[in-house]
Parts: sequence; structure tokens; C-alpha cells
Amino acid sequence: MLAAARSPEQCYSHSMRELRALTPAQLALAEQRLLNPAPGSRIAAAKDFGIDLTLLLQQLRLDPAERAWQMLELCQQVEQLRGRALRKTR
Repeated sequence: MLAAARSPEQCYSHSMRELRALTPAQLALAEQRLLNPAPGSRIAAAKDFGIDLTLLLQQLRLDPAERAWQMLELCQQVEQLRGRALRKTR
């Protein structure tokens, strides 16, 4: 039997309940892997490509609620800038 399809809101709500901050051990492992990537790994390839892995690490240090709050603030700033740009073009 197929599971009933969920709406995007239900999927978002479901996944938000499961998100939690990394444990200290998980964070330490992530830091070690991001700051000292193994040669030939995908992380090393990302670093070689020019991706700033310290920004990812900075986000991992936040809990999910802090990351969501930060994203909301950024979205609000973008909307304000968009509104200013629209007023200048009129």
C-alpha cells in the first residue's frame, strides 16, 4: 500500500520536528573533517573549488532554530532591498 502524499507544509513540519543541534562529538568530527579534509574526498574537492568551508562550520555550530532565525532575518533584509530598488525605478 502506498503512503498518502504529504503537502509541502506537512513535510516541512515533519522534518522540523526531527531537527536538533549536533552533539559535541558530532560537531568535533565535522570540524575535523571540514578543517582537515582527506585527500581526494568530496570535502577536499569543494575546498579546492574555492568553497569556504569555515562558513559551513559556522552554520553547523548553530542549532536549527538559530539557523532558521538567521535565514528569516536575511530574507527580510532582501525584501527590504527589493522594495527600495522597486521604488527607485519608478
